[in-house]
Amino acid sequence: MSNATLSPLPSADHEVAARLREALLAASFTADGLLDLLGAPAYAALARSETVPALRATRGDTPLETLVRLFLLQQPVPHARVEGVLPVHACVAGGWLTRVGDAGGDLAATVDVRPYGGPDGEDWFIVSDLGCAVGGAGGIGNRDEGVVLGVGGASTTLAGITVRTPVASALDLGTGSGIQALHASRHATRVTATDLNPRALHITALTLALSGAPAADLREGSLFAPVRDDETYDLIVSNPPFVISPGARLTYRDGGMGGDDLCRSLVQGAGERLNEGGFAQFLANWQHVEGEDWQDRIRSWVPRGCDAWIVQREVQDVTQYAELWLRDAGDHRGDPAEYQARYDAWLDEFEARKVKAVGFGWITLRRTSAAEPVITAEEWPHPVEQPLGDTVRAHFERLDYLRAHDDAALLAGHFRLAGEIVQEQVGLPGAEDPEHVVLRQNRGMRRATKVDTVGAGFAGVCDGTLSAGRILDAIAQLVGEDPVLLRDRTPAQIRLLVEQGFLEPAPR
Repeated sequence: MSNATLSPLPSADHEVAARLREALLAASFTADGLLDLLGAPAYAALARSETVPALRATRGDTPLETLVRLFLLQQPVPHARVEGVLPVHACVAGGWLTRVGDAGGDLAATVDVRPYGGPDGEDWFIVSDLGCAVGGAGGIGNRDEGVVLGVGGASTTLAGITVRTPVASALDLGTGSGIQALHASRHATRVTATDLNPRALHITALTLALSGAPAADLREGSLFAPVRDDETYDLIVSNPPFVISPGARLTYRDGGMGGDDLCRSLVQGAGERLNEGGFAQFLANWQHVEGEDWQDRIRSWVPRGCDAWIVQREVQDVTQYAELWLRDAGDHRGDPAEYQARYDAWLDEFEARKVKAVGFGWITLRRTSAAEPVITAEEWPHPVEQPLGDTVRAHFERLDYLRAHDDAALLAGHFRLAGEIVQEQVGLPGAEDPEHVVLRQNRGMRRATKVDTVGAGFAGVCDGTLSAGRILDAIAQLVGEDPVLLRDRTPAQIRLLVEQGFLEPAPR
């Protein structure tokens, strides 16, 4: 299908959007208001695109119930009922509402408008195509290639890991419904948003206007194509169409390049478009190819002049992966023979490329003038604490510290234990000594790492008062070990504890 088959979109007129926003807020059509009205179970069900609990919870005639039925549940509502809640004439003229029914006595929404709570309590609204607010898992892909999704798990993940510091310029590649551009508008003076789908750019304009955010510079085109050669940015973010699939059937998820080439191109192209110290942050899929280390594969993508932190969050074998995205498109609900043919085509593609599994994760680049950039690639499938933007920023700050301090400088440095670190001793019950000691974070990445008794004792004493060398000398005296030998073998363990965020350099 072409985009022409999709319903017309509202005008991005700021005056109409401002009046609509005022009416929505007056009726408490906000994330908190929805939770209060629907209750936690129905609210959570709505996030899964399950509408029955919300329909049951909105059988009254309050303004908020009217708006939920209109914009979230896509139910026609009598004109008289809407008139007391919204500026009907302006909303119909602006294309936000349309008249339906034989006599035109009912009104229906033309787009999905979903309340979204900003990080500092802002009341925002994400606009998307009807029935597409949550994204994926509902077979929406079969409806139209040009459909624009709302906020899904990937969108909120990227928003949560993004470094949020005041910057002059930010670039959102593949903006979709505009959530990343909306977040960036809080801390970037200038926001540029691009998308291959012109409908997505229009919806991004609606999201920003309805949320009371500044307008963005909206540009049509693929990846970096709309960006001029002389343009650079302090922040680049992208939740790209990263699905590795045979062909480019669905615009919102399939990049149209073979294998993981789209994600590779995105990462490789970001380096020259970043200002010094700037961050580029992406969600991505990558292939696990027979006979190749996945870490080496992703490391090869990192452009020159950039530090990188690559975190693999999940791995699926090729059958799981194909089934996930076939279900996302709703193919499992159609003709069984067609489903099997598409499944087979997917496995043929993977077999031809010798792909055994697909990884999903985060890639963060930071432009650096350091002579030797640092690339960290790791697997961490365990729960983390979002938002992680400050954790990501601190990771690169610690890299700078470690790069600037050799072992002698490290031993002369002062450290303190990071907040909310606990120590666990692992061993058989009743044993005199533990088999090993584990330090565990209760914040941020929530890492756990094994340390020896010296490492545990060192971390426990670090409060910024004594230098690392003085602490090791005291430990050597306690355990009867040569202090020179202890100073020689411990810096590597200290570096690891600093790199992973268990220890922080203490200001002097």
